[in-house]
Amino acid sequence: MSTELSETSPEDVNNRSFWMPGNFQRTVRRTEDSFQACTDIVSCFQERARVERQYAQALSEWSQKWRPVVDSSPLYGSLLKAWQCFMTSADRLATLHASMCRALVAEDGDRVRTWQKDNFHKKVFGGFKETQEVDTGFTRAQKPWAKKLKKLDKARRAYHKVSRREHLVREREAHAQGNPDVNIDKQKKLQEELQLVTQEADKVRSRYEKVLEEVNRYAPRYMEEMESVFDQSQDEERKRIMFLKQAFLSIHQHLDVTTDESVKAVYSGLHNTLMSIDEQEDLRWWKNTHGPGMPTDWPHFQEYTPEKKPKPKKGKKEVKEEMEAKEVMQVETESIEKSVMIGGVKVRALYDYMGQETDELSFKAGEEFLKIEDEDDQGWCRGMKDGGLEGLYPANYVEVV
Repeated sequence: MSTELSETSPEDVNNRSFWMPGNFQRTVRRTEDSFQACTDIVSCFQERARVERQYAQALSEWSQKWRPVVDSSPLYGSLLKAWQCFMTSADRLATLHASMCRALVAEDGDRVRTWQKDNFHKKVFGGFKETQEVDTGFTRAQKPWAKKLKKLDKARRAYHKVSRREHLVREREAHAQGNPDVNIDKQKKLQEELQLVTQEADKVRSRYEKVLEEVNRYAPRYMEEMESVFDQSQDEERKRIMFLKQAFLSIHQHLDVTTDESVKAVYSGLHNTLMSIDEQEDLRWWKNTHGPGMPTDWPHFQEYTPEKKPKPKKGKKEVKEEMEAKEVMQVETESIEKSVMIGGVKVRALYDYMGQETDELSFKAGEEFLKIEDEDDQGWCRGMKDGGLEGLYPANYVEVV
């Protein structure tokens, strides 16, 4: 069974060399390859953006599904707040991953597409202007060299052909000299033929050497012109590499959640809530709410109280007056409740909280302030501190004073 050689022959290396005619096409194709790479990068991270969006949606759906179950669970006290905090954390993480999706599409994707459009100029009949410029430059620089190489190859083949003839004639002449069966006339003819072919070989060799010398004299100029075009191509490729490096760094920044302060705040708040689970306080609450600590009307002696006689039925006029009085009382009650809401409800912080956004409050455990808006669907309340500073805060971080 035959095996392939692991080492490449010098002839193969020479044939693949940049300096050989036509081998510059690999460098020319870099432009089209870079254009395709930009397209693939946009598609790649658009798919990653869909992954982030699906993850955000899955987190939100999970939270919405389990929040009613958690709120109505048999758990109570700090243990219930800890479970509820997982739902709140999921909602905040869903918002974060949704923003990552938007950043990958609206910022990174658009940035690469815009750069691609500005730096790759398509021609009417296909291809790119940048590709044509590099290809034309290499072709113009290599055309004289290719002609000289063709001429050199022709001279080389002619020299090798006559050398092969000389070698055969020399072998026949040497064989004839040592062979008594070959007559003298034939030996003489072989000697004359050898002399002629040797003279021809010398002429062809001289021509071959002359062509080779001409090629070697032209080589420095050829190399200079080719390197000039290659350097221009390298400059364009350097710009592409530098841009894509910045694009990848931007994508990394959007995906790197380890440095995102809002993520740290989510898990820090969740950890604090879990650490605040207090079995003694929960057991005390249960004892006072559902256990022996509940107020009870123990049996005692009760005096007889005569039953009151039923009141006579009211007339239509009395019923109407009573309904009007109730409406007036209800309006007064609502106005009182509104005034209480405007004034706010005094609350005390259970844990430290550092606001992550400009519209959030920051406070220390034990600090007191006013709650001026009730808890929303996301578990956030609006509060106001003594200096008049208002902001949002997580509802499960405080208790009513």
